[in-house]
Amino acid sequence: MNTARPRFIQHSLRIALAGLVASGATLAQAQDKLTFLTSWYAQAEHGGFYQAVAKGIYRKHGLDVTVKMGGPQINAMQLLVAGQADLIMSYDLAALNSVEKGLPVVTVATSFQKDLQGMMTHDDVKSLGGLKDKTILVGSAAHTTWLPWLKAKYGYTDAQVRPYTFNLQPFFADKNVAQQAYPSSEPFQAAKNNMPANFFLFADDGYPPYGTTMVTTQKLIAEKPDVVQRFVRATIEGWKSYLEDPAAANELIKKDNPKMDDEQIAFGIKRMKELKVFDGGDAATLGAGVMTDARWEQTYKFMVGAGLLKPETDWKKAYTTRFVKDLKVMP
Repeated sequence: MNTARPRFIQHSLRIALAGLVASGATLAQAQDKLTFLTSWYAQAEHGGFYQAVAKGIYRKHGLDVTVKMGGPQINAMQLLVAGQADLIMSYDLAALNSVEKGLPVVTVATSFQKDLQGMMTHDDVKSLGGLKDKTILVGSAAHTTWLPWLKAKYGYTDAQVRPYTFNLQPFFADKNVAQQAYPSSEPFQAAKNNMPANFFLFADDGYPPYGTTMVTTQKLIAEKPDVVQRFVRATIEGWKSYLEDPAAANELIKKDNPKMDDEQIAFGIKRMKELKVFDGGDAATLGAGVMTDARWEQTYKFMVGAGLLKPETDWKKAYTTRFVKDLKVMP
């Protein structure tokens, strides 16, 4: 019997198997690289993205994601279209305006079912409808976003409006002043100054846009839909993880933004949970990250009615539900 041939076959099989193992290891290590640009300085409201990095959730989904911090001088949509970022944190109104201008951008998911913009008032005001005799401080961007909605809903006038300079002293000095606010920012500062205040989220009174959306280009969707799908799923898993145990992401947030301390981050997380921005609305039954045609149509109609968007704009180009409709990541 010739024993050389079986030994040769066994040896060849071992070499082939070793090659397959090595090849498999290489494939396992290969990660699709993405750059994600946020809309502002790192904070609790960005926690899900940082958590997906810190806890290896992006890597688990075969992604090597770099989260870059935005800021007041950074035009994220411009950088996205120029190819300097693969995805950005954005806003429904910005996406619709971009589509109106012919830019090839698409919203693929939302972090929050509610936009986070709201109004901070003194404690004598009991609702958003109680500002008729108040001075309302607003930033310049409000005139092309939520202020037309607020005026139309409650009949407020331009005579009530004054510029908000992002200094809270006018609010502290005058009980007749109300001002725009973000749930984790201005109310936190008011509490630190022992100033009783109420906060009203516009979304809870019907303001339709989603909050902290994920926007990419038509090109990335066409060429790498699987990468987009994995990014969306990993991010939503990151948000769920962050709201359960935020410690890992918080370290990255403080590294990117040293001005953000543990107390303010904790306040932000508490407010997000109380306002149910991640797990409320449609997310409670359809899964986190979900978007619907009906909600986008509401935003389109609001913008057209307010003169913020041309009626002929093809609003359905501003978003797609293909990446969120079957996610089923339940809060």
